[in-house]
Amino acid sequence: MRNLISALCAAIALLNSVGRAQTAKEAPRPKLVLLVAIDQFRYDYLARFRSEYKGGLDRLLTRGAVFVNANLEHYPTVTAIGHSTMLTGATPAISGIIGNDWYERESKKNVTSVSDDAVRLLGGAESSGASPRRLLVSTVGDELKRSGHGASKVIGLSLKDRSAILPSGHMADAAYWYDSKAGNFVSSTYYFQDLPDWVKAFNARRLPDKYAGLEWSYPEAVMKLPSEAGPKLSGAVYSSPYGNELLEAFAEEAIRHEKLGQRDATDLLTISFSSNDAVGHALGPDAPQVHDICVRTDRVLGKLFSFIDETIGRDQVLVALTADHGVMPLPERLARDRMPGGRLSGADLFGEIKRGLSERFGPGDWVVGTAGTSPYLNWDLIKTRGLKAAEVEDAAAAIAQSLPHVARVYTRHNLLAGNVTPDRISARVARSFNARRSGDLEIILDPYWIRGNTGTTHGTPYSYDAHIPLILMGPGIRPGRYAEPVALNDLAPTLATLLDIETPSGSVGRALYEALSAQPAAPAVFSGTL
Repeated sequence: MRNLISALCAAIALLNSVGRAQTAKEAPRPKLVLLVAIDQFRYDYLARFRSEYKGGLDRLLTRGAVFVNANLEHYPTVTAIGHSTMLTGATPAISGIIGNDWYERESKKNVTSVSDDAVRLLGGAESSGASPRRLLVSTVGDELKRSGHGASKVIGLSLKDRSAILPSGHMADAAYWYDSKAGNFVSSTYYFQDLPDWVKAFNARRLPDKYAGLEWSYPEAVMKLPSEAGPKLSGAVYSSPYGNELLEAFAEEAIRHEKLGQRDATDLLTISFSSNDAVGHALGPDAPQVHDICVRTDRVLGKLFSFIDETIGRDQVLVALTADHGVMPLPERLARDRMPGGRLSGADLFGEIKRGLSERFGPGDWVVGTAGTSPYLNWDLIKTRGLKAAEVEDAAAAIAQSLPHVARVYTRHNLLAGNVTPDRISARVARSFNARRSGDLEIILDPYWIRGNTGTTHGTPYSYDAHIPLILMGPGIRPGRYAEPVALNDLAPTLATLLDIETPSGSVGRALYEALSAQPAAPAVFSGTL
């Protein structure tokens, strides 16, 4: 009898395991993965304006897995690096995307993260185009297309070229961005030789022109857009909430005409809303215009989600929302609040380095290029003078460190040797140093100090630039508020896990298993690789 009971138990256990395996195997895959990025959207915008969100952000905050301590674990905190990190999980040291632009020693010129002289622009002025060729690693989209799970489509959309190109990856079917001079959505011959007919038809509608003379009213003032069609109006649309409206309308057309999420495959669409960044740079995070554009972004996302609900189905879409960076308050506002901070100029920084090196080693063009606060020293001159690179780096670092409001200076040779202060700031700098592309010094200013005479900016390793939203919503996600520290690098491996595809090649993050409904709840451990 005992043997019979044991055999029955074993049989039941086997059947249960088979049932579980079949259930896991047959779990439906999302029809569409939607990445929503909001350029220059600080985490605290979610909390400060929460009561006014009634649309897309409200849905995400109510039904999504909300990670309240998500950070960028790289430096500088700029658009290209943020967008390249979202769906690669890589740090700049691995991805090769070390900034929006940098000095390329081989060509002896400045290049952007997506500039590509081998391709042409389509839909705009005759000029060179853009591509993901400088990105050294794969994206979730690349791995999805290589997985053999079906004929997936991958498309990237934004008002900025780098924000459309870098998240979508090398194998993307298309990336489209906005040419503010032409008032068109454009692409490049990297993807195809001519724009699809539906894109031409959208551009022919001249939607930016409908905003001519329109007033942007917000609580304390009114901004009137140019009254005539042309480059001034197209540029003003970009720098107002209407740029986000334009992009949302274009996204609906992409979903409709490309049948995204409506085929026998899982598709990926990345959308990055850039207008928030333009407004924030000019006015700072405390301006009423920034408050207003955040609320309007909530409405735009609500419109997009409603369209997707009707076209694809709410339960068929996996949504990830995040941002590429935050922003620093205006120094003048900080002074009013009795906070530290102020302004420096590039001449204050690089001019002193050039002068000091000339005094010590003799006259010469000692700095051949810059990227952010990173100078590129003249290696040919160093060799000609019979000097050691490390000696010149140390001399330049000493000059920079002696300047007011310079917090830290890292040299190339110390970063390559791992000889840095063991803290979070240094870790962010070190994991972002690419030996082939980075400059010879990384100069960190004191908190709340920026280079520039007007407006504000971002790029530092400090929390006001690094603390970002990260929300997941849809099939396979357990809603809730998650307080464990996570990194933007964790998004790509999480999506790869949900899609059951290979993790992108340069990823250093971890799957956020605590928010996956197929996994038991467990406390998260911050990734030891970051």
